[in-house]
Amino acid sequence: MTAIVTGGAGFIGSNLVDALLARGERVVVVDNLSTGRRQNLDGALEQGAELHELDVCDGEALRALFERERPELVFHLAAQIDVRRSVSDPAADARVNVEGTINVLAAAHAAGARRLVYSATGGAVYGEAEQVPTPEDAPAQPLAPYGMGKLAGEGYCALFTRLHGLSTVALRYANVYGPRQDPLGEGGVIAIFCGCFAEGRTPTIYGDGEQTRDYTYVGDVVAANLRAAELEVTGSINVGTGVETSVLHLAAAFHELPGGEAFAPEHAPARQGEVLRSCLDASRARDLLGWEPQVPLADGLRLTLATVAASGAR
Repeated sequence: MTAIVTGGAGFIGSNLVDALLARGERVVVVDNLSTGRRQNLDGALEQGAELHELDVCDGEALRALFERERPELVFHLAAQIDVRRSVSDPAADARVNVEGTINVLAAAHAAGARRLVYSATGGAVYGEAEQVPTPEDAPAQPLAPYGMGKLAGEGYCALFTRLHGLSTVALRYANVYGPRQDPLGEGGVIAIFCGCFAEGRTPTIYGDGEQTRDYTYVGDVVAANLRAAELEVTGSINVGTGVETSVLHLAAAFHELPGGEAFAPEHAPARQGEVLRSCLDASRARDLLGWEPQVPLADGLRLTLATVAASGAR
């Protein structure tokens, strides 16, 4: 079976590629390498995965590739993920996250794909939710063009299901962390803390540190993708732990790790517009996909730090 993974050189995508190869699938990666890294695929390419440096905004080239490869499964992870960039240039964000998604859907339909799994977002769609943990039927109230664009992508997935019969599902991720996440820029607080931990730098907490997130290990997110690909469930499904963890608690967890005695964050002014509480109710994933997270935060931090240390050693 052939599976195409867009954004497959990225953090989540490359972990998914590895899992597909481990199952014996033929894997074709589509990535323009603007944020994805070829080195994330070093092992996968050695095992036979193929990398095509294509942009999902190039609909014609995308369709030609899909028609040539005839994938049974499509995992669409390619995206513009910088929230601040989406605010400064919402049109550019929409070209990738809306038009690019339409191109992938159209190519998948034309090539006769059986199933498309779309990587959506939880916190960026729900915004400041009244109900926490937040279920899928909570009001969508994005606070940035990024969340609005990803929500539009969900709408187009549902449209292609109604219009063309293409089987689609949208997975709304919580705050995903784990090996290969970039500790720079928009990499996420755990990746940033891991970089500080490994290099002995002082981490920064913005505001009082009481803001919460639902930290979900990338291996669990990959498992949700694989499970979603096997079934015919449609619509939107949260993928998270359902556990709120404050930034202060996260910093304390790093402090408790071996070698973390000196891990002492400094505080900086709160960032304007930051969501204070974000946590997903993943009971629908349990009921419809038979999926539940397996990796506790403490174990996930150890696994992530081990890969950071190994990378530094090289």
